[in-house]
Amino acid sequence: MIKLVYCLRRRAQLSREEFQRYWQQNHGPLVRERAAALGIKRYVQVHTLSNGLNRALAASRSCNEEEFDGVAELWWDSAEALAAPGGTEKGRKAARELLEDEREFIDFEHSVIFVAEEHVFVGEEV
Repeated sequence: MIKLVYCLRRRAQLSREEFQRYWQQNHGPLVRERAAALGIKRYVQVHTLSNGLNRALAASRSCNEEEFDGVAELWWDSAEALAAPGGTEKGRKAARELLEDEREFIDFEHSVIFVAEEHVFVGEEV
């Protein structure tokens, strides 16, 4: 399995709550509707909690305290399966629609996106 990890920061005019609400209520259903066209096997949104625990964890490791507002995780069977929709009009259209919607709530310049391979040590593999 190949996983796309997207560490998200919200656009400046949005509160974290507004960002997470839009992401969950608007963007999530769009991804669900386009998953087949894009070959997505699984899509998970991880919403950052606004509490003191994040600051304490960062301090315990001398980490940067700048938080992401959430993380999107998407799975494909292979790197080829991730790339394949780019070869079809239906896949390109679905990708364009999702990107257009992302512009409404994601600060691209301060977000991070990468493709990775999972190695599970505890729990079930997807």
